[in-house]
Amino acid sequence: MSRYAIIGAGAIGSALAGHFARKGIEVSIANNRGPASLADLVRKLGSKVTAATVNDAAKADIVVLAVPWAAHADAVAGVAPWDGRIVIDAMNAASIGPEGMRPFDLGGRPSSRVVADRLTGARVVKAFNTLPAAVLASDPQSNGGRRMLFLSGDDAPAKQAVAKLIDQLGFVAIDLGDFDAGRRLQQFPGGPFAGINVVKFL
Repeated sequence: MSRYAIIGAGAIGSALAGHFARKGIEVSIANNRGPASLADLVRKLGSKVTAATVNDAAKADIVVLAVPWAAHADAVAGVAPWDGRIVIDAMNAASIGPEGMRPFDLGGRPSSRVVADRLTGARVVKAFNTLPAAVLASDPQSNGGRRMLFLSGDDAPAKQAVAKLIDQLGFVAIDLGDFDAGRRLQQFPGGPFAGINVVKFL
């Protein structure tokens, strides 16, 4: 059985932790302030969600990285080589200002490939980044269907594992292809699937 963890306890990380809890799937959650700061959140979500240090969370088989993109390198700076563990990049390489979201200049590189290069040995998959936190937190069952979540990446087996998790959480996984395809389609802001709330009728 795979072990799951979320690094980042903001709006996206908390939304995902809520889905794990509702589906009865154990998950640990960590932030840069330590487990004690997460006491209220884990109490609210129930026994399936536990607070952890970043180092302990990073030992899970599948780790969701849900911190501000500019802070992701510092957030996992003390983590040893990832040794093939899967990291889900739930981040958007953009800053938020008075004019809204503005993408960082990455020289045309997909942000998840930048993340993969920084996280030595990690198998990175882009997912959980296209919906606003409030929509992501809501029931994936909607109007007789299930809400779609998009993913992309260069590692096919890792994408299959993430697609399985997405299905377990109650969503429908849509594989967009490799990181370059993901950059064009799911990058936020600008990608045509960014912010799109789509339901698949089954």
